[in-house]
Amino acid sequence: MKKAMLIVNPSSGKEKAVEFEEEVVAILKENHDEVTVRFTEKEGDATRFAVEACEGPYQTLISLGGDGTINESINGLAEREDRPDFGFIPLGTVNDFARALGIPMQPEKALDILRDRHTKSVDIGKINNQYFMNVLAVGAIAEAVYDVTPEEKSRFGPLAYFIEGGKALRDKTPFDLKVTYDDKEWRGEGYLMLVALTNSVGGIESFASHAEVNDGYFHVFILKKLSIPHVIKLIPDLFNGKLQSNEQIEYFPASNLEVKSSVDLVVNIDGDEGFPLPFSAKALHNELTIFVKEQ
Repeated sequence: MKKAMLIVNPSSGKEKAVEFEEEVVAILKENHDEVTVRFTEKEGDATRFAVEACEGPYQTLISLGGDGTINESINGLAEREDRPDFGFIPLGTVNDFARALGIPMQPEKALDILRDRHTKSVDIGKINNQYFMNVLAVGAIAEAVYDVTPEEKSRFGPLAYFIEGGKALRDKTPFDLKVTYDDKEWRGEGYLMLVALTNSVGGIESFASHAEVNDGYFHVFILKKLSIPHVIKLIPDLFNGKLQSNEQIEYFPASNLEVKSSVDLVVNIDGDEGFPLPFSAKALHNELTIFVKEQ
């Protein structure tokens, strides 16, 4: 018997997730004998449901929700046996993971991907004992995103994060970093460290233009200088996909990382507050099989 599970976060996408439930179930029934629907009520529910899908075992798992729901689902799937093929309809504010995978931002169009059932092996990251799908960030600018309200997200979209990040420029202070990676080491000071798994960060799809969703590497960017003139010089390279070659940026690819600092810093994991440094991270190559648009 072929089984599918649908995880629905009823509060995602201005409560649009529930609107698509019936249509997703109908699509899944075209290729499955049984479809189970699970509704999240609290933090951690999507992870628990994804674990259930692995143990079922279910052949397909679909999530209807924002970035948080997708992240939780991935945390339930990673490094488990009998992982189902995974799909999602993006209902978040930024949807970087969906952008990197070529999944349409319009939910109605994203449904076609579930009908076509074309899959791709995709990397995810592991930081300490937690998994993530897109980006790690360290520094005051990264921490500023915690101040973005749901109302600001709805009004400004991804721009809300850059508004808060800009405010952090007023209190800029460099911090020391020791980064050990793939038997190499980088030491220095920086204002921001970003560890990207995909090309899209903060809704900017050219951020790490050379990154692939299954290249087996993190793409590490450390901003070494920070002032209004320096930021102005960065902008053209940021939007032209040339950030890694900018003289203000230290860039290197890495499959494994260990990051330390003498300053009390907290790592941002896929947009949410994580835990204090130090941390260790590794790229899990081709860890998940995900429904994507056929190229």
